Amino acid sequence: MATTPVSTQAPRLPKHKVKIKKFNQRSCNEKNEKGKFCGGHLKRWFYMDDAVEQACGDVEKAWGKNAEVYRCEHCKTLYLPNPEEAGGMSVAGQGQISVFGLTLPGKG
Repeated sequence: MATTPVSTQAPRLPKHKVKIKKFNQRSCNEKNEKGKFCGGHLKRWFYMDDAVEQACGDVEKAWGKNAEVYRCEHCKTLYLPNPEEAGGMSVAGQGQISVFGLTLPGKG
């Protein structure tokens, strides 16, 4: 699995808005023209399977074929993983402690 570059500032792509996720962020924090938050869910985006992105090709050129990228389901803003979070985690997080004291595996 390829990793994305670790940086505190999101790189710029010509046809995409790119941000870096905040710690445990699961929904989009992009504001519209009226100043309201989008609030769309962030989902792992497999851009190599996206026909529209293949025509554009910006993401593949910038980060390669298997980078971990998330995309808002509404406004299509791209999010890179937070460098403070453990790699390979789902957007939903690490899971929770069960009532029996066992750690449940993460979803994903």
